[in-house]
Amino acid sequence: MVWPLLYGPCSRTGLKGELMETFDWIVIGNGLAGAALSYELARLGLSVLLVDDGNADSATRCSYGGVAYWSGTDAITQELCEQGIKRHRQLSDELEAPTEFRELDLLLTFAPDVDGSRLEKQYGQFAIAPRLISAQEAHALEPQLKLDAIGGAFTIKHGHVNPLKTLEAFNQAFRRLGGQQMIASVTGLVRVKNRITGILTATQAYAAANVAVAAGGYSRKLLNAAQLSVPLYHTHAEIMALPQVEQSLRTLIMPAVASRFDAEATASAPATDSLWDGPPHKIAPPILDTGVIQFLDGSTYIGQISRFRTDLDTSLIDAAQSEASLRQGITAQLPCLANLPGHWRHCLVTFSRDDLPLIGPLPDIDGVHVFSGFTSPFAMLLPVARRFAQWVHSGQQQPSDALIEKMLVTRFTHA
Repeated sequence: MVWPLLYGPCSRTGLKGELMETFDWIVIGNGLAGAALSYELARLGLSVLLVDDGNADSATRCSYGGVAYWSGTDAITQELCEQGIKRHRQLSDELEAPTEFRELDLLLTFAPDVDGSRLEKQYGQFAIAPRLISAQEAHALEPQLKLDAIGGAFTIKHGHVNPLKTLEAFNQAFRRLGGQQMIASVTGLVRVKNRITGILTATQAYAAANVAVAAGGYSRKLLNAAQLSVPLYHTHAEIMALPQVEQSLRTLIMPAVASRFDAEATASAPATDSLWDGPPHKIAPPILDTGVIQFLDGSTYIGQISRFRTDLDTSLIDAAQSEASLRQGITAQLPCLANLPGHWRHCLVTFSRDDLPLIGPLPDIDGVHVFSGFTSPFAMLLPVARRFAQWVHSGQQQPSDALIEKMLVTRFTHA
């Protein structure tokens, strides 16, 4: 029998099914959401267990790591973006480990047959509007671009971190604060009447006063198993990971016309909500939004395909076909990436109905919170995690954070 692997102080751990001391919090999921939240709770002196199944292909680990701090469109998202970039600029010092934060040029490219001036109104809605430039100006910023493959681009300075380094930095700081980190699959929540009292793994139950479900695309299924319903949705996201690329890329490239967000709106509409808890269903056709990011070590991600299916099964995806589509899409703009060795990767990306995260306690049941559905996690999640930890620690019965209140699950359940 394989027992869960626990990192950090082990005084709370029982052997062979012995009951453990109750934690203040158990956080499920070690993506950016779970890592940041567990760290913030531990900073407040709470006893925290962070549990994750160790899957290498989580949404955070497959992420570009972009910090779109310019992209706020209203008072809430603008405030979060401002707070988020401020945290990222000092996060390596705070966590005492490198996140590889930098600011680089983002190129939002469009095809030669697209009139870029017609997109200016769309990009003018952001707190800091990207600037429209010609194909020649885009090529000057990114010499690897094939000049005749684009009609132009929008450009702006864009924050960037290494997702794996950032997770590692949060986890190390969390353990230094006394937090415990465990690799194990959570098989269910322990429910006693109208209260969640802990979690179940394949080998043992762990008790907690509070459980936070930060499991991304798996959150809805886990909560449904405990007869709890939340309006969370997911896409099957696919990328190509190239371990080493000798050609240096100076910019982060993404499409100026992205189809994924319109499809997300359709997939999360109230009329389709019941489909997510029924038999497997394809909500919308797959979408390819071509982009690329190169990390400081030369490794490079090409993305991404988004599939809108309600099931969690990856066996229905033709990885070879996806790889061909991803490579064809990017090499039209960047021929230097043709035929380079790499491998297909898949993850689930979660989102909510209104582009704000879904956080806070669930109605009519105690002891469980959801912390998921971040559309732009690296830009906005860090300040939400800090404010949410302070909010729950002070007692959410009398909320004192108007921003957190606007993200609570109850904004849908009370509608």
